[in-house]
Amino acid sequence: MTQDPVAEAKRVVEAYLERSMARDAEGARRYMAPDCTVIFTGGRAMDGPEGPPAFNARRYAWVKKRFLRTDAVLDPDSGAVHVWNTGHLYGAWPDGEAFDGNRYVDFFAVKDGLIVRTEVWNDSAEILLHRAGLAEAPL
Repeated sequence: MTQDPVAEAKRVVEAYLERSMARDAEGARRYMAPDCTVIFTGGRAMDGPEGPPAFNARRYAWVKKRFLRTDAVLDPDSGAVHVWNTGHLYGAWPDGEAFDGNRYVDFFAVKDGLIVRTEVWNDSAEILLHRAGLAEAPL
């Protein structure tokens, strides 16, 4: 670990996300504490790095993240670094239609160089409602 815990936490998060997008669960697990909490879209609790890609395999033909920013701050009370990675999802829906510009934000708590909590939010549900003609307002 470097002398700068904020920079190290940002590096850990981006490395974890890269491994996750490569569907390398074991590589992603190296960046996670054994008791890491994973909360995915809709408040779904998942175990380990296999959960999100398994969920995504039902929602998308394929999906990747385009990072826009990674911001972090040290929480002096817990000693964890809170990290937010934001950007856009791009890929294809199960019917093969391409998409891009689907906003996401991922939150991470990193302590002692490992991710102890992650939470994921994105616009996919709203986009799917729109595609199904069920959106309450235009996107």
